[in-house]
Amino acid sequence: MGRIVKQAFLRSLPVMAGYIVLSIGFGILLRNAGFGVLWSFAMGAFIYAGSMQYVGVSLLAGGASVLTTAITTLMVNARHLFYSISMIDTYKDAGKYKPYMIFTLTDETYSLLCDGDTPDREHADLYRFLVSMFNYSYWITGCVLGSLLGAVIPFSTAGIEFSMTALFIASFTEQWLNTHDHVSALTGLFSTLVCLILFGPERFLIPAMLVITLVLTLLRGRMEKRV
Repeated sequence: MGRIVKQAFLRSLPVMAGYIVLSIGFGILLRNAGFGVLWSFAMGAFIYAGSMQYVGVSLLAGGASVLTTAITTLMVNARHLFYSISMIDTYKDAGKYKPYMIFTLTDETYSLLCDGDTPDREHADLYRFLVSMFNYSYWITGCVLGSLLGAVIPFSTAGIEFSMTALFIASFTEQWLNTHDHVSALTGLFSTLVCLILFGPERFLIPAMLVITLVLTLLRGRMEKRV
């Protein structure tokens, strides 16, 4: 048990480095918008979606309606519907861990677990659960710390929203360096670029996800043969 905990913790360290900084930034931003530490904790614990939490600050401050919030959340987090499909087989026999692991499947946790490799196949589900739990705890801790820091130290929040983009780039780079087959990465890059040009920055995300899913589905047989 102790060995599995250590391995999961070490695996989660790159995410910790990003999550702590990003979630502190969120906490500061939320505090500057007039919402206290309980709001920061609750949004980190129950929403647990970095990009949506950043957008949520504007929605809260602007008094957005429930309908507007629901539609915005669907648009911002629609990508989860696509990449989570690839984890169905991985999570299907996870037993008691499965509900929690589904809830805590973020972009970064997915990047750590999507290859299916585990240091101990006998305790694979426990390992994935612990990686998910560590990442979750990092994010909530940072949200609370950011709110507390924002209450006592003045911060400029200009440009802080770019931190999420920076983390996505870091996750992509790690995946690129750790894999030999870059078909998936190149598919994502080119599909996103084409959809960005065709649909514009406000509407490209869902079409890009659909194109990526279609292309990878068509290439699935060929990619499995390579493995």
